[in-house]
Amino acid sequence: MSDLEWPVMTGLRSALWLPLFGDLADPVVVARLAAEAEEAGWHGIFVWDHLRWQAPVRPVADPWITLAAVAAATERIRLGPMVTPLARRRPAKVVRETVTLDWLSGGRLTLGVGLGSDRFGGELSATGEQLDDRRRGAMLDEALQIITSAWSGQVVDHRGRNYTVEGIEFLPRPLRHRVPVWVAGFPGSLRPMRRAAAHDGFFPVNVRHPDELAEIAATVTGLRQHASGPFDLAVALPPGTDPAPYAKAGATWWLAEFEPDTISLGQVCGVIRDGPAPAGEMAGRATITS
Repeated sequence: MSDLEWPVMTGLRSALWLPLFGDLADPVVVARLAAEAEEAGWHGIFVWDHLRWQAPVRPVADPWITLAAVAAATERIRLGPMVTPLARRRPAKVVRETVTLDWLSGGRLTLGVGLGSDRFGGELSATGEQLDDRRRGAMLDEALQIITSAWSGQVVDHRGRNYTVEGIEFLPRPLRHRVPVWVAGFPGSLRPMRRAAAHDGFFPVNVRHPDELAEIAATVTGLRQHASGPFDLAVALPPGTDPAPYAKAGATWWLAEFEPDTISLGQVCGVIRDGPAPAGEMAGRATITS
């Protein structure tokens, strides 16, 4: 087993946050974009996890296979699903997928998780998944318990309300012993912040003002007062938005946000060429990165 550890870095990190729709439903295209982003100095590439989206979107790619292509095409850039709705995935399968992808990428995986939603594509109702938010939240927590236990390398014996894993030893372990987990949630909801505080990062969705992010940072800091280790706070902002005020408010990552209904290859290429935020000039909190 490798003794690799997560290096601690400071300053704002920049990532692409890509819906795998339309032009980006081709994993070869996304892998090429990731390689270009790495060359241009970007620090991460994260992808949406959806089965379908509302019209006019029709082509949609699988995030895990796309991320495998990204991992093979890059060497330094951090990558991961942002976010995967764990309630519609079997946790034992996610264990195997995350560890395999972590090894393929040389320990560069971040696992983004959340409740998911039926709002934009009706994908939960169309596939018979759980629609109740509270039930999906309980499934998310139970799945995270299984996944983090499995990453320890110990035999997993779990019999819960939603999942059963009996006597399975999941080896190999992740390269850095476990994979960083970021939890997504909407601002104003304490439950996802509590969930995130027990892990490695929080991704508040639809933050539109630095003051709102500062309040979130203060709340999460309070929830983590007895926790140790670095913690990430990611914010999605449209290209052209100045991320400096968000970095001052506590953001450690800026995710370049694209409109899912209109995203195009040319638009993403333009953002990549414009380059990442100047990390050295915007001091954020300590961040986990590869």
